[in-house]
Amino acid sequence: MAHLRPLDPHFPIERQLGIETGPVVLVNLFTLDQADEQSFLQVWQDDAAFMKRQPGFISTQLHRAVGDGPTYLNYAVWESTADFRAAFTHPEFRSKISAYPSSAVASPHLFEKVAVPGICIA
Repeated sequence: MAHLRPLDPHFPIERQLGIETGPVVLVNLFTLDQADEQSFLQVWQDDAAFMKRQPGFISTQLHRAVGDGPTYLNYAVWESTADFRAAFTHPEFRSKISAYPSSAVASPHLFEKVAVPGICIA
């Protein structure tokens, strides 16, 4: 089972789910033991397939850290917090968390785009 560790302990994902906004980007950092890497990838693929079928899902991309350590970053775009909340709290998804290797630690956090004049738009 994956353990959840807030990226920001003062404002964990559970609190973020109560804020109505959108679009949102989920950034989820995963750390795990190298021996569990293939198992992690199989479970993540199953989770991603579930999320892809949910209303409001836009896209996802999994990244692996450069080097030997099995650290992964998942980046997923959702139309709204409400859409992500419905998928994240769905009983089918919640039951899938137990399939992750016991060494897996997930740190999910939601973000919004920020406009910086002359650099990027929100």
